Amino acid sequence: MRKLFHLLTWYLFKYPFYKLSLAKLGSRSKLINAKVDGAKRISIGTAVYINNGGWLACLPLTGNNNCSLTIGDGTYVGRFCHFYATSKIEIGRKVLMADKVYIADNLHQFENINMPVIDQPIKQTTGVVIGDGAWLGENVCVIGASVGKQSVVGANSVVMKDIPDHCVAVGAPAKIIKRYSFEKNEWLKTNENGEFIN
Repeated sequence: MRKLFHLLTWYLFKYPFYKLSLAKLGSRSKLINAKVDGAKRISIGTAVYINNGGWLACLPLTGNNNCSLTIGDGTYVGRFCHFYATSKIEIGRKVLMADKVYIADNLHQFENINMPVIDQPIKQTTGVVIGDGAWLGENVCVIGASVGKQSVVGANSVVMKDIPDHCVAVGAPAKIIKRYSFEKNEWLKTNENGEFIN
């Protein structure tokens, strides 16, 4: 009986419940002490590392029974990150995220001034796509917007409008300040629309 108990404890430690029930979990991927809600709708690629204290959620709170949360191969997610999908969040390959990043495709309604926000329904925003090779700094929030491939979002920024490929954006709300020039092979200053400043 004792051997069976030790074997079961080892198995549950090595293969926690959420890992057994995820839609997909690629080889060499690790979730360290993560909370998972809606596991059957969550797909994680190979060699993904999700650091301590993360929360992955994918629940059809706005009526989309096909909601999904996907994380691409080789992505690194820092500590205490929180991803909440009610329709679609797609995180690309080799994305780098610092600690305490928040990504959601939804938010609480607050239109009814006579009702506490906590009692108002969830509002669906547009789906979120984080492009391959992007870097999100510490405390970044992305809500109902996308970040292009190889783009950088500075610490403490709030992204509520799409950031194109190969841009640097900072602030709350986040605005583009640089874009990579393939003509000059360097990062150059831009206005908030991503147009180069002479």
